[in-house]
Amino acid sequence: MKAAVFEYARPGTVQEALGALRGHDGRAKLMAGGQSLGPMLNLRLARPPVVIDISGLDELRTVTRQGGMLRVGAAVTHAEIEDGVHELLRGTPLQQVAPGIAYRAIRNRGTLGGSLAHADPAADWVLTVVGLGATLEITGPDGVRMLPAEGYMQGAYTTGLRDDELIAAVHVPVASPQARWGYYKFCRKTGEFAEASCAAWFDPATGAARIVVGALDGAPQLLPRLAARIAQQGLAGLDETLLADELAGVMPDKDEHHRKLHGTAVARCLAQALG
Repeated sequence: MKAAVFEYARPGTVQEALGALRGHDGRAKLMAGGQSLGPMLNLRLARPPVVIDISGLDELRTVTRQGGMLRVGAAVTHAEIEDGVHELLRGTPLQQVAPGIAYRAIRNRGTLGGSLAHADPAADWVLTVVGLGATLEITGPDGVRMLPAEGYMQGAYTTGLRDDELIAAVHVPVASPQARWGYYKFCRKTGEFAEASCAAWFDPATGAARIVVGALDGAPQLLPRLAARIAQQGLAGLDETLLADELAGVMPDKDEHHRKLHGTAVARCLAQALG
């Protein structure tokens, strides 16, 4: 199948992109990498009157440090993160996660902001940003607003992003030398979306202690009691009963097989981070 007829716009600035969005009553679609939107257009699951290509906007392609945070532009590609094109991202959790996203051809075009805007529950970045306690910088007609990552995704393919807004950047914490990060996922084969996934972030310098499970029916979910215990006791604090109890609370509709799969992902993620 081929896409329905649409107009193509390539604005020169973020403000021009926002203007194009306002001019179509929320029916226009932004395209950053096009790796999710392209198939949806071809299957006619999306039929926008205009596609607004923001992939080349310089404003969305920079990486800078602002105090204790790294500001990563939304149009930075997975491959650029993987390859360490931006010096500030070398050796960070983002660079650790990027090589495991889909296939290289996808990573060459797919973007950080595009993945977050699509909000597939099994995607890597939606889990990563919650795991890191990141903040999304969202730009719209009323200016810029900052939205914590854990409050951004409201359900499968549903977010706190309005029709007249776009993700400009993601702000992630700068790790201290003592910080530890783990990321583990189960896939049926390399390159596919995860069946179960977990991210863990511990930084004694800031008191951060986060364990998050992904590949659920909706948004990633925190395991705060287990995270607090691990922060105090290390891997010795991995209590199977507590883990099972917290997983049951965040995935009540899943069967025992899925809970076991997620529990194993958590254990292996923590071993990676703290082992």
